[in-house]
Amino acid sequence: MTRTITAFFDDRSDAQAAVERLQAAGLGADDVRIHDKSSPGYRDDSYSSGSQPGIWASIKNAFLPDDDRHAYEEGVRRGGYLVTADVDEARADAAVRVLEEANTIDIDERSQQWRAEGWNRPAQGLAAVEHTGSEQAIPVVEEQLVVGKREVARGGVKVRSYVTETPVHEQVRLREQHVEIERVPVNQPLSAVDDAFQERSIEVSTTGEEAVIGKTARVVEEVRVFNSEDERVEDVQDTVRRTDVDIEDTRTRPEPR
Repeated sequence: MTRTITAFFDDRSDAQAAVERLQAAGLGADDVRIHDKSSPGYRDDSYSSGSQPGIWASIKNAFLPDDDRHAYEEGVRRGGYLVTADVDEARADAAVRVLEEANTIDIDERSQQWRAEGWNRPAQGLAAVEHTGSEQAIPVVEEQLVVGKREVARGGVKVRSYVTETPVHEQVRLREQHVEIERVPVNQPLSAVDDAFQERSIEVSTTGEEAVIGKTARVVEEVRVFNSEDERVEDVQDTVRRTDVDIEDTRTRPEPR
């Protein structure tokens, strides 16, 4: 499934930088677009509607409520730039993270600021009283609730690895050779074959053991980080408006003769 992620920027350079970062993350050039006053469908004198989608006509998977769509349109009208990215469901989280790290504008906060300054989008679908010759018509208008979805950031998890050192104590038995000299008293006659007055030397070598330290590295655990997804059903409540017509008959009828 493909979804459209939206982001708003005040400066064209910031919008272009976000596009380049999305493309570096693997999105195609046709999947990421910048919309401004020069985009097809843009109108400076009205907002989009179901019959007149405006700049949203080319954005197939952006299912946004009217308030959000009109806030983005007002931002474009005020000189801003709308970036849309068509991404597969599996790559949506990565694209959102890329846009979070860009110099994006919080469109909800910005639209509240505009409303505080007096901006109020015109109501859609309201028409004046229509006149046809001597006949007058008042349209009865009814709002319908349209519920859409949009991508929002929910934070994330950062996992990092680092190296620690732990002292280790082991014991090992080592053997050591020693040379010992012992004088033993002897009292016996010298044999005829012994040469008593010959110079002699005896060498005895010794050996010893010493500890040798070696280390081996083994993988003992893996920490895996991944996204899982579930669905929930949320009840959406709002009010819809409808125009009702009251008829007051003030005609006078002539009395019968």
